[in-house]
Amino acid sequence: MAADSEPESEVFEITDFTTASEWERFISKVEEVLNDWKLIGNSLGKPLEKGIFTSGTWEEKSDEISFADFKFSVTHHYLVQESTDKEGKDELLEDVIPQSMQDLLCMNNDFPPRAHCLVRWYGLREFVVIAPAAHSDAVLSESKCNLLLSSVSIALGNTGCQVPLFVQIHHKWRRTYVGECQGPGVRTDFEMVHLRKVPNQYTHLSGLLDIFKSKIGCPLTPLPPVNIAIRFTYVLQDWQQYFWPQQPPDIDALVGGEVGGLEFGKLPFGACEDPISELHLATTWPHLTEGIIVDNDVYSDLDPIQAPHWSVRVRKAENPQCLLGDFVTEFFKICRRKESTDEILGRSAFEEEGKETADITHALSKLTEPASVPIHKLSVSNMVHTAKKKIRKHRGVEESPLNNDVLNTILLFLFPDAVSEKPLDVTTSTDNNYPPSESEDYNLYNQFKSAPSDSLTYKLALCLCMINFYHGGLKGVAHLWQEFVLEMRFRWENNFLIPGLASGPPDLRCCLLHQKLQMLNCCIERKKARDEGKKTSASDNVTNIYPGDAGKAGDQLGPDNLKETDKDKGEVAKSWDSWSDSEEEFFECLSDTEELKGNGQESGKKGGPKEMANLRPEGRLYQHGKLTLLHNGEPLYIPVTQEPAPMTEDLLEEQSEVLAKLGTSAEGAHLRARMQSACLLSDMESFKAANPGCSLEDFVRWYSPRDYIEEEVIDEKGNVVLKGELSARMKIPSNMWVEAWETAKPVPARRQRRLFDDTREAEKVLHYLAIQKPADLARHLLPCVIHAAILKVKEEESLENISSVKKIIKQIISHSSKVLHFPNPEDKKLEEIIHQITNVEALIARARSLKAKFGTEKCEQEEEKEDLERFVSCLLEQPEVLVTGAGRGHAGRIIHKLFVNAQRAAAMTPPEEELKRMGSPEERRQNSVSDFPPPAGREFILRTTVPRPAPYSKALPQRMYSVLTKEDFRLAGAFSSDTSFF
Repeated sequence: MAADSEPESEVFEITDFTTASEWERFISKVEEVLNDWKLIGNSLGKPLEKGIFTSGTWEEKSDEISFADFKFSVTHHYLVQESTDKEGKDELLEDVIPQSMQDLLCMNNDFPPRAHCLVRWYGLREFVVIAPAAHSDAVLSESKCNLLLSSVSIALGNTGCQVPLFVQIHHKWRRTYVGECQGPGVRTDFEMVHLRKVPNQYTHLSGLLDIFKSKIGCPLTPLPPVNIAIRFTYVLQDWQQYFWPQQPPDIDALVGGEVGGLEFGKLPFGACEDPISELHLATTWPHLTEGIIVDNDVYSDLDPIQAPHWSVRVRKAENPQCLLGDFVTEFFKICRRKESTDEILGRSAFEEEGKETADITHALSKLTEPASVPIHKLSVSNMVHTAKKKIRKHRGVEESPLNNDVLNTILLFLFPDAVSEKPLDVTTSTDNNYPPSESEDYNLYNQFKSAPSDSLTYKLALCLCMINFYHGGLKGVAHLWQEFVLEMRFRWENNFLIPGLASGPPDLRCCLLHQKLQMLNCCIERKKARDEGKKTSASDNVTNIYPGDAGKAGDQLGPDNLKETDKDKGEVAKSWDSWSDSEEEFFECLSDTEELKGNGQESGKKGGPKEMANLRPEGRLYQHGKLTLLHNGEPLYIPVTQEPAPMTEDLLEEQSEVLAKLGTSAEGAHLRARMQSACLLSDMESFKAANPGCSLEDFVRWYSPRDYIEEEVIDEKGNVVLKGELSARMKIPSNMWVEAWETAKPVPARRQRRLFDDTREAEKVLHYLAIQKPADLARHLLPCVIHAAILKVKEEESLENISSVKKIIKQIISHSSKVLHFPNPEDKKLEEIIHQITNVEALIARARSLKAKFGTEKCEQEEEKEDLERFVSCLLEQPEVLVTGAGRGHAGRIIHKLFVNAQRAAAMTPPEEELKRMGSPEERRQNSVSDFPPPAGREFILRTTVPRPAPYSKALPQRMYSVLTKEDFRLAGAFSSDTSFF
């Protein structure tokens, strides 16, 4: 209690002098990262296989740490390999040096063509790099470098990590690293020297050996022998003796069709420059011992011809100009333009006043006059050309973007029926270069939503692409499109079918522009058939609003009915002559009504079959086999019906939106059903007109046989008879079929309201074409251009037979099919496709360049030719290719000759000097220095195992890598020490 009465004790502030400093926190963060990545202890892997650094899989993981406010990135690089069996590992690893120290002596992966620089310099399979973060300054001061290195050493000692840890110092472009690796009683220090100029005393092997031995400081005498690996790289840049096979385009010969790659309807292909800029020959001496070879400032045994290993790599030209890629790219740029056709061409050529009006009216009157000559004598360009020339004289307008020769050539290519003696079949291709219609290449348009490769739309896309690149650019495109639209108007008004389009309704698998042209062709067919008084197509293909239930009764026509059928067909042809082309949508037919009234029947009266039996049959096509009407036993006739209206995808979408806006109410659903049953109602009226006295059951038996169910029953007399009735869905109250049947009047198809108004639809298509801007046109046709480009790439690849290109083309097709099926694909995705096509074109061009340089076509022996082709293919697919037989193999002799020719061209050596090189080996060896230029790069790897720092220390691996180029000198050393007693 006394304590409670005492005043509260004072609070003292305690200062903790053991608080960690920023340096200690940094070390702790490094240790934490190493622990998180489980890089503790020694993890031995399998021995490194030859070439595994290039063919194996490298992975990396990164983290970020900071030293005060300075940020570092920590990255772990490692080769993916299975670990060895860990049983008994603790006992076995006590005296085993770390894995990275063992890798220093491995000779299976010297000079890997593709690897991290530390892998190339030290031969490591695993390491960690601490480098300044992306936006941080470089570590330049010596004190900071020493601080980082000491931090690394402490972290490795505290964690027991045996993976080498490097720190990047100085500017990043110098690629300077220092590091350390620790093991039980051993340590390896990784040091580096980087200079811009090579000291004279170290330009050869003997000088580098002096550096290596002095750095090791081995107390043993004599020193163990040093193992040496040497690699000299020679660069060939002079290809003057080999002309690039791509011929420059001859624009003047384009109209005559003499240019192989630039004919209308074909896309060019190939690189405009040599896509191979350099050839690098690496001559390697992989296993040498000190004392066997001499290389000093006076004499060298390192003759590239005598090198046991040759390997070659090619350096590709950066972004070579490729014709096909440029064509597609320039066409794609039109998609981003905003101008309309009138804005590009100026005021329309047909909008004039005063005197000019008379001239153009005369031209337009010619277009609308009835055709008095065959189609091959008519062309909108020829008819309007004179009037347009007069107008331009009066107005002072500049010449057309396309001259007449080019324009006429294009129009004749697009419309070959204009010059043929007889009209061509609109579904037949006139160009044998297109793939057959049953081939896989032909059906690519289904995947790309473009158009068949023998269609008018496809040809138009290629012509516009050619015009855009060679003849007038955007103005030329607008001019050709204007002429194309005029040609479409001319053909519609004169009943001439459009060539290069498959007959039938629009193919929804194609692009919208192709569908519009098919729709216009459908309109021309209907109008032509109506004007000529002929039936356009068979009427037995009818549409049922229940999918899959349409009956096809025409197959049941028997030989007994042929006479009657021919009679009916004559009646049909006569009735179609009277089909009016008036703008009226429905015909009341007063004469027929009066006739019906005279017979005691009221027009449109909803009477039963008996009341309709006295009507005069109209619009019969032929008798339906042996079927008879159920009520009066008269033969059942198939009527002449209207075909359903063809629709393009935009019209279908518009119709779907209208139907969707009707809502889900009962009234909306009823109205939607009535709209959808227009074709059904028309067929019912035709059926009633052709079969007076018929019933709904009769119509269903023909129109939807599965909805009329027949079964065998026994009547009162014991006989087996067939009894039929409508299906359950036909008996639903307020059934649409029943309602439509009661509403339908006996009206033949020729007097019905037209389901398809070809005049209105044709004008809609022509208006749609006329308002298209060049950008809209390019968007429509870009799938066709990409389709054509891929076909061109496949065609060129088949000549070279490159396996890697085949795989890439399949990937491009798969990617394109996904992108182009969307209504408005993103520009970025389209650019990716075009970029992929350009890359494949460049790859094929590189293959041709290499084949020309190595003379694969000139090989007389088939075996040598196959070897060279295989060698060229490997050069394209692999980073570096080993030359079989080195300088003595077939490919090696060709490479040697390439260098000799380049050296002779550079020094202007007379041909007689070539004979001296073909003498004895000694003479050739003395003169071989002139066969090759000075090496562009010299690399040396020096290895040995010596005890350091004392004679009784453990023998540990030592390694030094050096590279000497014209403006670079680098030494990268890994020197190991025994720390047990130091």
